[in-house]
Amino acid sequence: MEKRLKDKRIFAWSLLPAVFALAWPTMLEQLLHTAVQYIDTAMVGSLGTQATAAVGSTTTVAWLVGSSVSAFGVGFLAYISQALGAGEGDRARKAAAQSVLAVLVIGLLFTAVTLGLSPLVPVWMQVDPSIRALASRYFFILYLPMLPRTASVIFGTVLRAAGDSRTPMRVGLGVNLINVVLNFLLIYPSRELSLPGLRFPMWGAGLGVVGAAIASAAAFTVGGVAITLALYRHPVIFPRGHSLRPDGKVLRPCLRVAFPNMLQRFGTSLGYVAFAAMINSLGELSTAAHTIANTVESAFYIPGYGMQAAAATLTGNSLGAGDERRRRDLSRLIILIEVGLMLLSGGLLFAFAPPMVGIFTKDPAVIVLGSTVLRMVACSEPFYGVSIVVEGMLQGAGKTRAPFVFNILGMWGVRILGTWICTQRLGMGLVSAWGCMIGHNLLLFTLFLIYYLRGRWNPLRQP
Repeated sequence: MEKRLKDKRIFAWSLLPAVFALAWPTMLEQLLHTAVQYIDTAMVGSLGTQATAAVGSTTTVAWLVGSSVSAFGVGFLAYISQALGAGEGDRARKAAAQSVLAVLVIGLLFTAVTLGLSPLVPVWMQVDPSIRALASRYFFILYLPMLPRTASVIFGTVLRAAGDSRTPMRVGLGVNLINVVLNFLLIYPSRELSLPGLRFPMWGAGLGVVGAAIASAAAFTVGGVAITLALYRHPVIFPRGHSLRPDGKVLRPCLRVAFPNMLQRFGTSLGYVAFAAMINSLGELSTAAHTIANTVESAFYIPGYGMQAAAATLTGNSLGAGDERRRRDLSRLIILIEVGLMLLSGGLLFAFAPPMVGIFTKDPAVIVLGSTVLRMVACSEPFYGVSIVVEGMLQGAGKTRAPFVFNILGMWGVRILGTWICTQRLGMGLVSAWGCMIGHNLLLFTLFLIYYLRGRWNPLRQP
């Protein structure tokens, strides 16, 4: 009787420690990264609207590059988490060695592409001609250290696949601290600072937007070196002793998972580029409000992406171990936690939108417009959270085709087409564009929920 009641439990609360042990370092890492993004935006914003627009105008291209790189990490995540769940440590270490090869190839390739295209990116993004040269220079400097940036993304994912989310968090903390300190020294000119009862001169390079780019590039370089050393010293998945030659037995299954995810991220990120280009065409006010609103909103997705990382790793471990009950229990529990966290974050975003936008600008028009779109999107946070964690489960299971279809359909069929009609044909503004973005989020919620409950891979269905 007791066993029967136990089998019918809805939520396995005993799994909470395992979920939060993986989720909280990722959340903290994202929180620190977002805090630095806030500081970056505020520091650059103090230079004026043009500086904010120059930096923000290429942000979505940065997402395109970063998400394309991280897609390869998803393939290694599924492979390594399932190998470790099955107790096959040597197979996991072989995959870690192959991730080193992937970093070298992908990092060098993307270095050549990003640096070569840097003069053209502001033109493609319809950046105002008066700031195109500055935006191009910022983009070029930011992607000089593409190889260490690639290492940070892929090696960080490899470590999380092994259940180690604390090391990427610590490295991220160091990167953020370096970035903030160098921003302070490189953006502003020499000036006199005052503290209670004390005044002293402070050196500054006075490089403005270029200084912000140099600070970020230097921080990324340090982070890439640190995460590489951490991987080689890791007690479980160190790649030492394994060949860096291409190994088809490892790379083929990784690429089968990574390729649809890469197409998805490339397609959706390209959609973000098109979305931002249409917003940039609306003028500096819309570009500045959109950039700041995106920055503010990113903090409120932190719970979602922290839980997504936990869902991916734990699902992969459960599949590798052949433990179907644990997989179903985890899925129920993570979705419950995710909805609760996103309800809280959405409520806070709605309540505090104006003062948060006001951190980055004193322009009343930007504050009003940015607050309006943030309050709109706050209402969709819990729905988007469900799609985030279900996608994480599918990544851990190596099921990346359905997320590819869903995300491409939502991005291009709803967000891009809708924004093009609203802004380019009907002459509507930023509010209509964000309305299309919310429609995209709601479609993802619907499609992922249906797939979760009725699809071929259903964690709720009894075996």
